Amino acid sequence: MWELLIVALVVVVAVGMYNSLVRLRQQADGAWADIDVQLKRRHDLVPNLVETVKGYAGHEKETLERVIQARSSAMSAQGPAAKAEAEGVLTGALKSLFALSEAYPQLQAAGGFRDLQGALSEIEEQVAQARRYYNAVVRDFNTKIATFPSVLIARAFGFTKREFFEIEEAEKAVPKVKFD
Repeated sequence: MWELLIVALVVVVAVGMYNSLVRLRQQADGAWADIDVQLKRRHDLVPNLVETVKGYAGHEKETLERVIQARSSAMSAQGPAAKAEAEGVLTGALKSLFALSEAYPQLQAAGGFRDLQGALSEIEEQVAQARRYYNAVVRDFNTKIATFPSVLIARAFGFTKREFFEIEEAEKAVPKVKFD
């Protein structure tokens, strides 16, 4: 009788650990989807920024092309590490684009450009929030699959460590939106 009770208890605990791992995996997938949505919004905004700048500073072709290339790379990057790297390059290219506005007062005064800058700033904050949530869920998941006794369940069912979505220190600053 006691043996049966112990086996039942072990099964219940194992099922609970498995369900906990599945729940964390699903949360990580959902959090990654949130990041993807915000990055898509960011990518969709970039062509409008480029076109607006082109109207005022079309001869700044190199900067505009760098932004377009960075956007394309960011859109095709796969996985958290590759996406983080590509998004960092895009952030740098956007900083160059915004630096142009200082050289072109008429661009800086354009309402459409200011609106796009404001929208980008808002999206950057939402990306940062989504990234913090995703990284917290991934931290919890990675901790759970590495600690005893859930490590036994994780190994048995093929749960593997997740990548964090991290950006380089130099890229952590949100592009500055400056309204003069």
